[in-house]
Amino acid sequence: MPDSKDPDPRQASSDTPNDPGRSKLSPNSANPHQSTETTPLLSRQDEEQDEGQHHEPDQSLPSSAASSLRSLQAGGSSKVVHRRRWPSVVALLALCTAVIVIMTVGFLAPAIAEDYASQAMVFQPTHLSIDSFTSQGVRAKVQGTFQLDASRVSNNAVRNFGRAGTWIVRKVASRPTDVQVYLPEYGNLLLGTAAVPQIVVDVRNRHENFIDLLSDLAPGDTAGIRRVANDWLEGRLGQLRVEARADIALKTGIFSLGTQSVGQSFLFQGHELPAFPKYEITRLSIHEVFMPNGQKGMAVDAALSLINEYPVKLTIPPLGFDILVPNCLPSDPYIPLAEARTGLVDIEPRIDVDVNVTGVVQEIPDTLTAACPDSSSSPLDLLLGDYLHGQDTTVYVRGAQSPPPDTPAWISDLISSITVPLPFPGHTFDNAIKNFSLADVHFSLPDPVADPGTPEAQPKISATVKALVALPKEMNFPVNVSRVRADADVYYHKKKLGKLDLHRWQEANSTRLNATAGESDTLLVESLVSNAPLNITDDDVFTEVIQALLFGQRSVQLHIDAAVDVDVGTALGAFVIKQIPAQGQIAVKPPTRHGGQLTPQVGSLEILGTSATSLSLRAKVNITNPTDYYAVVPFVDLHILSNGTILGHATARNVRVVPGVNKNLMVEAIWDPYDASGSEGQAVGQALLSQYISGNATTLTIKTHRGTIPQQPRLGEALSLLELELPAPKLRVPRRDPDDGGEDDGEDDDGPRFIRDATFRILSSTATFTLLSPLEHTILYINHINATAFYNHTAPVGKILYDLPFAVPPEPMQTPKLPVDWSLGSVGYEAVKNALGGHLKLDAMATVKVKIGNYAETIRFVGHGIGAKIRL
Repeated sequence: MPDSKDPDPRQASSDTPNDPGRSKLSPNSANPHQSTETTPLLSRQDEEQDEGQHHEPDQSLPSSAASSLRSLQAGGSSKVVHRRRWPSVVALLALCTAVIVIMTVGFLAPAIAEDYASQAMVFQPTHLSIDSFTSQGVRAKVQGTFQLDASRVSNNAVRNFGRAGTWIVRKVASRPTDVQVYLPEYGNLLLGTAAVPQIVVDVRNRHENFIDLLSDLAPGDTAGIRRVANDWLEGRLGQLRVEARADIALKTGIFSLGTQSVGQSFLFQGHELPAFPKYEITRLSIHEVFMPNGQKGMAVDAALSLINEYPVKLTIPPLGFDILVPNCLPSDPYIPLAEARTGLVDIEPRIDVDVNVTGVVQEIPDTLTAACPDSSSSPLDLLLGDYLHGQDTTVYVRGAQSPPPDTPAWISDLISSITVPLPFPGHTFDNAIKNFSLADVHFSLPDPVADPGTPEAQPKISATVKALVALPKEMNFPVNVSRVRADADVYYHKKKLGKLDLHRWQEANSTRLNATAGESDTLLVESLVSNAPLNITDDDVFTEVIQALLFGQRSVQLHIDAAVDVDVGTALGAFVIKQIPAQGQIAVKPPTRHGGQLTPQVGSLEILGTSATSLSLRAKVNITNPTDYYAVVPFVDLHILSNGTILGHATARNVRVVPGVNKNLMVEAIWDPYDASGSEGQAVGQALLSQYISGNATTLTIKTHRGTIPQQPRLGEALSLLELELPAPKLRVPRRDPDDGGEDDGEDDDGPRFIRDATFRILSSTATFTLLSPLEHTILYINHINATAFYNHTAPVGKILYDLPFAVPPEPMQTPKLPVDWSLGSVGYEAVKNALGGHLKLDAMATVKVKIGNYAETIRFVGHGIGAKIRL
């Protein structure tokens, strides 16, 4: 439509003051619509124009003038005819002017017209669809709006000339033409040709035209198009310049404007270049299928949803593709793996596209499973490694060499050499192991003679491993696991405990379990692990685990992070899938099945040898294993402590610990406080023996150290935070026989006591004691006694000072008569006299020097409630 600011030329011509072809003196001026045969047509039209402008006749003219005008009209006919030819001349001049303008626009100023059209042209597509596929290309239906907008022209002269010229021309028609599209940066590569039918448009400023046409599009240089497509797919296409060229024959009305060579260049770069459409795999199913040759293959059914951001409508015919996977090196040719087919795909403008794809794998190529040069991994290992670790993998899609019969040949030729990388989202196996357990566990400590760093120098585990694996819902085919191997890292509270070495193949079997409601199928895998080394890497963490197991009340949660190799059998054959990530939580229950604690008890004690400061002992120990675990101990050495001071060490060899009660485990020990801890150790040892001889409940502490397992110093050091309490053996005293002249005091005599009873004689001032030795097989010698007896805990009764040695055999014995120095006049002595012929409870404090073989020690005895007979 014309610009509202532009004056209408027709209006401008209608506003001229007076038409020279008209006379105000005409008698017919009062009725301009009245005409005669001699009235020119143009004159009548001119009068109608003036009347249309509402000009009022001049009523002030004198009547004489009117009479004169009428007389001139009647009498001078030749002059009047000459005046009435002026409108015809004006019309002819206007027509000639229009022709001249059109010729000027079309022939004399093509550059200006082209410049104006290229800047002012606005085409807004509203609909683009593929009407049909032809043998040479496609037939496209294009709809949109077209107009020339003069405000887009920057040059004022070109803008004014263009507006004036297009107002005069009004409509322009193009004859059918071919538009060639070239890529100048690729050596003027012909991208394609579009056959455009005749188009008629109104070229006046801002006049909107609706375009609706069918165009046949044919591809150009197919090989060149493939090269451009590959550059785009591989990210080498930073920009793309497109140039459209056409020879357009134009005309307006009956006038031909000649043939114009039109060219337009467009530069696309950055985000202006089309991106690969985003897609999402909405469905994936893998299942077995029978091939035409009767063999089984693997079929993959997938559904993809692609984002369509373009106003395009078309139906894509069935297409065939070859699916390829990467080889060892990027420079190696891709490995064909499967064939895929798509059905008809309907695309609607700006609506996501759903595509169904069916692929078939007939067999696993040998090149896919063969090891790469200088590597133990195959292309299949590399592919599955990325996929199973949740990383996006890349498969490659190429047009099939044998396309479906419904695919046009030009499409097959075009896509057969274009390889599209297709990112394939990885599948993490987090929480895939729903349950992981170890049954029939056997622990073996390292071989003490093994070389450090060897598997034999590590603790070992033998067990039946059971894993319940959740299968992906896409996995709808039978699978059999025949062997497994792995390297497993074990964590506790996110801190690494150690590594379980399962690098050797372990036989396995698997059973598929059908899914329950709301869950997927599971695969139960069982494997017998035999003597797998457990390398402890953090001693503190290991100690925490042991403490939690032995002293905690709840299960210990261990986290397993493993890389598993699986020997899998499928319809395509058997192959190894490497480095499958396996993670899970293992709940280790606290050792409470058999009850009790891991507390050893010493049975019989035997002295094997002595020195000036040490005793060599052998004892039978009873221990309860409250766990379900077995342990084989080739050699173990433990420290013996009291109040944190080392007093000696105990050694066990070739000990087998089973669940439940373990009796008579042979243990040897060295008691040498001075050698272990110097004078401090000697003092602590004296105090401990004193408490034991005095009948107090005495316990020793058993603790590991770096030398506990010679080949595993860190393991022994880690366990050193664990302390086991070892109660001293009890001294059992036979109950008194009332017929033996004594009385049963009713108290428990099962406690550890060195003095069973005593007899005091007043007149001879002597005393004898019945002693119970803590040693069952060795004679104990007492070389010196310095003792004081008390009544009621504080009142002295008398003192005993004796320096003659005497022997204390394993069985109960009575001491020689020991001299008593009475505390005459004391409350204690009076109590003794008053108890003459009866019994009296006395306390005693004594310093005693004892000797066992070459070992000598001074101990302090404190006795309470000793039953003493008082005799005359």
